[in-house]
Amino acid sequence: MHPLAQKDLNYVWHPFTQMQDWAKEEPIVIKSGKGAVLKDQHNRSYLDANASIWTNLHGHRHPAIDKVIQNQLKKIAHSSALGFANEPASLLAEQLVKTANRPALFKDAGSGYKNPKLGKVFFSDDGSTALEVALKLAYEHARRSGKGHRPKFLSIDHAYHGDTIGAVSVGQVDLFHKSFSGLLFSSDKAMSPYCYRCPFNKAKPERADARDYRKCNWECVGKVGQHFEAGQKKKTNYAGFVFEPVVQGVAGMVGQPEGWLKRVATLARQAEVPLIADEVMTGFGRTGSIFASHQEGIQPDFLCLAKGLTGGYLPMAATLTTQAVYENFLGPYDSFKSFFHGHSYTGNQLGASAALASLGLLKKTGSAPGRRKLQQHLKQSLAPLWKSPFVGDIRQSGLVAGIELVEDWRTRKPWPIQKQVGIQICREMAALGVLTRPIGNVIVLMPPYCCSETQVHKMTRALTRAIEKVLGSAHI
Repeated sequence: MHPLAQKDLNYVWHPFTQMQDWAKEEPIVIKSGKGAVLKDQHNRSYLDANASIWTNLHGHRHPAIDKVIQNQLKKIAHSSALGFANEPASLLAEQLVKTANRPALFKDAGSGYKNPKLGKVFFSDDGSTALEVALKLAYEHARRSGKGHRPKFLSIDHAYHGDTIGAVSVGQVDLFHKSFSGLLFSSDKAMSPYCYRCPFNKAKPERADARDYRKCNWECVGKVGQHFEAGQKKKTNYAGFVFEPVVQGVAGMVGQPEGWLKRVATLARQAEVPLIADEVMTGFGRTGSIFASHQEGIQPDFLCLAKGLTGGYLPMAATLTTQAVYENFLGPYDSFKSFFHGHSYTGNQLGASAALASLGLLKKTGSAPGRRKLQQHLKQSLAPLWKSPFVGDIRQSGLVAGIELVEDWRTRKPWPIQKQVGIQICREMAALGVLTRPIGNVIVLMPPYCCSETQVHKMTRALTRAIEKVLGSAHI
């Protein structure tokens, strides 16, 4: 065993990992990367098929991002944001606000309300903290606006919004709620638009021989609306409606049907409930537009960003909100209305510099058309997988794909978790030179934007061969 791998086994405790299983074999130790390719301790090469857990946008060691970090290092790596400002963070805040409010990026929802303008940026460290900031701001804003002593939050079934206490509280992952129930505050749960497993049996799979489904009447939207109606009747309005726009990531890359977000956002606006968009995964072009909310004509009151913010280089997050929220925290020093929240590395100069360079790359001529071309190739490359009886659903939004594996596509029966089907498939893919991580029985493909068509094809081909080896080759 390589010495580095042994040191990892001796000392490191990995996140979301059963360490008893981890110790059974030599771990892959990533030593270097270039573009979409990673190299391990034995100099073996792999394609980074989940963009280093959904963070890397432009590839590893991108020269433009490398250069700005190196230039910033010649000035300063970090200074405190508590009582002091810095150049890169100030410039980044300006760019985020301008990008979020560009009218060309999204159309008004057309529902009789005006989309708010985002004007203030609060920096933090990661997706969980970006959500914590939004929750605290929304909670206190609601209280100071006369919406109850302890206003609650509404979120969507199966939602994951991070693993800090507030983020877990508004997340709707049963496993986390059972584990940490004594630490959490209560939140309400609305129905998820999980079309493949629609309880009203109206979802139409893409298979040509599945034609016996009725037209959808948006019952899932009505279920969300019932919560807003109940809150209004009790005069206990929600402090915020928390959602992942377009795609629910950890739920299994569950794509929302077109129009769902616009409809539920309209209901929230009518009930005067602020919108909290978790764009930690979907932001910065992953689903098509720079921010996924804009694809449905929605501008939230709180926009939470992380992961791809720095192009996958450094941990950094941002929460954007409105002037009205900001002003609710203004007052004399001794009024104690300040926002009492912050981190040691808030507004870090290296992270902000990387983020500015990443935004610049996203706005370059040809960037959006290039992503659209790559997502079309990904769709074409995934299409042959429909032939497998073990592929129940293929869900793709932009350059985000989730392939749900089932015992039989006709019954949609899921594999028992004890079988570890997703883990086995990803292990075989690694042996074929492609790295990704499953969500239960859903295999995730999220290629960096720098991928070639050949590299994307290698990812899908490795998945096909892994399914053949683990589950059988019938009909593939």
